[in-house]
Amino acid sequence: MLVVALTAMTALAACSPPDAEGGASAPPSVAAPSETPRPTAAVDVPVTAATPPPVKEGSAAPERLVVPDLQVDMPVAPVGVQDDGSMEIPTDPAVGGWYRYGSAPGDDDGTTVIAAHVDSRVYGIGPLARLREAQPGQTVQVTDAAGATSSYTVESVTYIPRAALPVDELFDRDGPRSLVLITCGGDFDEQTRTYSDNVVLVARASP
Repeated sequence: MLVVALTAMTALAACSPPDAEGGASAPPSVAAPSETPRPTAAVDVPVTAATPPPVKEGSAAPERLVVPDLQVDMPVAPVGVQDDGSMEIPTDPAVGGWYRYGSAPGDDDGTTVIAAHVDSRVYGIGPLARLREAQPGQTVQVTDAAGATSSYTVESVTYIPRAALPVDELFDRDGPRSLVLITCGGDFDEQTRTYSDNVVLVARASP
C-alpha cells in the first residue's frame, strides 16, 4: 500500500498485503510529505495522521492502464487515504489504485501515481509483477473516464528500499506531466511476509 501526509511524512501501504504470496512481487510502498498528501516509502509502513489536500478538479479519473510490451492491461480505480494515513490499494492485484489526491493524466502538470499489489494468496500474481521487466523507451498508456488516452515513455525502472522512496519527487503535483507506477519486489521475508523493495517505474508524457 501507499501512505500519504499533509504536514508530516507519511508512508504508502507496505509491500506486504495480509494475503501476499511468497515468491512473487507484492504491493508497493511510499511515504508522503508536506502540504499535499503524497505517499511515502512502504506498502505497510508506520505513518502519521494525514489530512488529504483538495482533489484537483477538471480532469477525468484514469480507468485503464496498458503497457503493451509487458502485456499489461488492467483496470484502475481511484483510491484515497485510510484512517491511519496510508494510501488505499485495491485488494485484487489485477486492479491498480490511482492516488486521487494527486494529478490525473489529463492535467497540465504533475505526476499521476498508480500502485498495485504484486501478488495475493487469494487472487494470485498481478499484472505489475512484470513491471521490473520494463525498459526505457517503452510506451505506457492510461485511458481516463472521458475516453482520452495519455501516452508516456518509460524513463526508468528502479528497485528502491521500502523506507527510502523519494516521496516528494514521485508524488509531485506541480512538476512536468509524468506517470509513476509502483509495486513490490526484491527479497521476500517469509516471517513478516513482506518484500524488501518497491519497484518504481517513472515515465514522462509523450509529446
